[in-house]
Amino acid sequence: MSSHFYVNKPKKLCLRFPLNIIYLFIILSINGVAAQNGSTKVGAIIDVNSRIGKELKAAMEIAAEDFNNHSDSGKLILHFRDSGRNPLVAASAAEELIKEQKVQVIIGMETWQEAVLVADHVGNHSQVIPVISFAAPPITPPLIQRRWPFLIRMASSGSAQMKCIADMVTAYNWKRVVVIYEDDGYGGDVGLLALLSEALQDGGAKIEHHLVLPRVLSSMSNPNWTELEELLKLPTFQSRVFIVLQSSLPTVTNLFRVAKKMGLVGRESAWIITESISSLLDPQDNYDMEGTLGIKTYYANKSSAYDNFQKEFQAKYSEEKNSKPGIYALRAYDTITIISQAIERMPSNTTSTGLQGLLNTLLSNYKGLSGNMRLKEGEALVDSPRFRIVNVVDGKMDEELNYWTPEVGFSESLIGANRNDGDGKQVIWPGNLKRAPKGWAMPTTEKPMIIGVPGKTSFSKFVSVEYKDKPYENTYDGFCIQIFYKVLRRLNYSLPYEFHADNATYPQLVEKVHNKTYDALVGDITVLAERMDLVDFTQPYMGSGLTMIVPQVSDEQATWMFMKPFTWQMWVVTSTILVYTMLIIWFLERPTNPDFGGPLKDQIFTAIWFTFSSLFFAHREKVYSNLTRVVFIVWLFVVLILTSSYTASLSSMLTVQRLQPNVTDIEMLRRTNAPVGLDGDSFVYKYMEEVLQFKLKNLVKVASEYNYTGEFKNKRILAAFLELPYAEVFMNKYCEGYTATTPIYRFGGLSFVFQKGSPLAKDFSKAILELLENGEIKKLQKEWLTPEEECSKNSTSNQSLSLNSFAGLYVISGATSTFCFLLSLAIWLRRFQLQETNGGNASPSNENIWNKTVRIVKFFKLRDLEIPSRAPTFASYVGDWTTPRWGKYSPTSNNPEQPPVFRPLEIECIPVEQTETRV
Repeated sequence: MSSHFYVNKPKKLCLRFPLNIIYLFIILSINGVAAQNGSTKVGAIIDVNSRIGKELKAAMEIAAEDFNNHSDSGKLILHFRDSGRNPLVAASAAEELIKEQKVQVIIGMETWQEAVLVADHVGNHSQVIPVISFAAPPITPPLIQRRWPFLIRMASSGSAQMKCIADMVTAYNWKRVVVIYEDDGYGGDVGLLALLSEALQDGGAKIEHHLVLPRVLSSMSNPNWTELEELLKLPTFQSRVFIVLQSSLPTVTNLFRVAKKMGLVGRESAWIITESISSLLDPQDNYDMEGTLGIKTYYANKSSAYDNFQKEFQAKYSEEKNSKPGIYALRAYDTITIISQAIERMPSNTTSTGLQGLLNTLLSNYKGLSGNMRLKEGEALVDSPRFRIVNVVDGKMDEELNYWTPEVGFSESLIGANRNDGDGKQVIWPGNLKRAPKGWAMPTTEKPMIIGVPGKTSFSKFVSVEYKDKPYENTYDGFCIQIFYKVLRRLNYSLPYEFHADNATYPQLVEKVHNKTYDALVGDITVLAERMDLVDFTQPYMGSGLTMIVPQVSDEQATWMFMKPFTWQMWVVTSTILVYTMLIIWFLERPTNPDFGGPLKDQIFTAIWFTFSSLFFAHREKVYSNLTRVVFIVWLFVVLILTSSYTASLSSMLTVQRLQPNVTDIEMLRRTNAPVGLDGDSFVYKYMEEVLQFKLKNLVKVASEYNYTGEFKNKRILAAFLELPYAEVFMNKYCEGYTATTPIYRFGGLSFVFQKGSPLAKDFSKAILELLENGEIKKLQKEWLTPEEECSKNSTSNQSLSLNSFAGLYVISGATSTFCFLLSLAIWLRRFQLQETNGGNASPSNENIWNKTVRIVKFFKLRDLEIPSRAPTFASYVGDWTTPRWGKYSPTSNNPEQPPVFRPLEIECIPVEQTETRV
């Protein structure tokens, strides 16, 4: 039997050999046809049940069909695998596509976690194939190209999108936001959260709360989502601006359903969703998301290529006939198109490495339906990211409002939409609100605003509380309360509130607003830098600064009070002008005026007496020279101005400022360890110790405004330091006997306090500015704080008159005197020359300067005495300006043509002693 077996075995082999030859020929023929046709297998890993996955599948099939229908070089075969957005399932699918289907390219992966695991699996194979992902990391790792050189990302990082969201928050002046995201289990939310936080800080906003939704919620079937409702109830945040970063479709759908049930999707709230969520949503029937703003990538849709693609897409994606292809569909179409072009250029023996190079080359500068792309470090970047801002209106997601780019921000159409002025589409906010929401939990009648009021104040003019048996029956009044009432009347919305009197100190009250015990503070709260880190302040309704109040002592015996009207510079210049004018008058009058004759000593005394007596208009000497009259008229005008000003200033000092403080210098108080009083509950106590360096033992706390006078009388304090508004109240009652300095150190002013990020602070600030501009606060200040008329002048200070006030007057006087002096000197020198010429005493040319100077001086001493023709009268003074009525008598003249002339009447006008002297 065995031998039969061996005998028959060669026969069987002979029979099988022709069959094997035929089979081998068939296989080689098939392979040859396949090689000739160039079929390329592409693996696609997507979430086939999501809207994005359906768009990706339809777009890929359209691109593959277009290529297969028009290409003769080969065919493109797509192999789809469903990952359900599970990274492990995606990695397993990639393994199967490589080993079983022998794919040459893998595309898809809607999340970055899927792309990472797929790239790791592909990199572990001996033959690495290109991987094209439709997702990118929020923050690109620095060594991503070295780790996955074969990975191409057909998406942009999240930085531009987070900047767009931050610009939206800044545009609407929201200061606090709540960020919501679903935990994906891989930490993919961390990068987006960091980018958003940084972008918000650049715009002056911050994240108030993170709401992390567990991924397990997406699989729950409870329609009420009680667990999600508890999560939304847990935090006590005030912000009503919600930003949903990432989430699965079931989670985000039920999130809005529960939030709307809880009243979080209503008036004064705002919801913003990212592109990854807006792309998941159905374009229709999003009624729970009414008023939500979404972000979508912009793409050009006016080309014929796009129109053809849209028709094919709607035909392929028939379940959404009215829908437009999204950015994911366009990127998928461009990806398959790029692969098709690479196949056409690829030689038959090209390896996967060669295909990778062709893809990189094509993407280095590619224009597709999704935009102009260029490959940089494995990321297909669009020239300039551009986003569309869409609004959910009537359940539809595709209501476009405006556009945003990193270079210019929002377009003009967005500004029009914000203003609602007709230039752009109007934004519909949650609750059908037509204006921008406050983004804050606004008070209601059921939950009014809790406002803290200082129950214990040193000055009741600002805030006073009249306590009743029941706290809600307390009555509140004062300067600050009245301002609050006027602000409320200017708001364009109602603001339910409750006052709560609190006896805590001012720093403690500010801390209670910070920890959200109170929603706001109304009172005389000073704006300080350290407080601004905790709360928000409104526009100050009143200025503030540190003022010193001291008792006054009588100054009736001030010895040198008469010197105070002028400064010392003024006294020096006035004396100089007086002496200068005296010398000029003496020089001009000496040749003609007999009152200025005699010895030099008598002449000087006469000139001094004449000039000083003119200060009181009591001069008796007559003036004979016309030039002297010009100088004298200007000098009398100067004297008139000076005496009038001096009298007025001295009168003011003697009547208004009869009291002066006995302490005028803070340095003296500190140096002498003088006790000073202040309000112990205010920040001034700390300021005096830390800034002004006063010792604690010298700081006396004064509980009430009524205790300051007693402290002064008992000498327990020598000075009191109060903020400017309090000093005004004190001086209103005690202006007699006390004086207040101007504010020495300035502070931020008095203001109302709100929680950090509250939009009410801005509304209150605007209303306060309006009250300041129309004078309403000034009226309240006059009613409650401003000193009475008899006290208002006490705070003024009299200053000495300075040289600047009379500089012009002195210049005119000095210039006039100098001009007249020079003119007289020129006339005198001319006479000297004439006398020398007529007398034949011309100076020889070789005469030295000293001899000539001596002769001139001698001539000056022997100048002619011009004697008036008759006794001067007022008429003669007037005539002297035009007609010369002077005779000359010169005992030294030798000119026979000019004999001495004597008239009887004129000689009678000359005193006998003078005539005898001159003869």
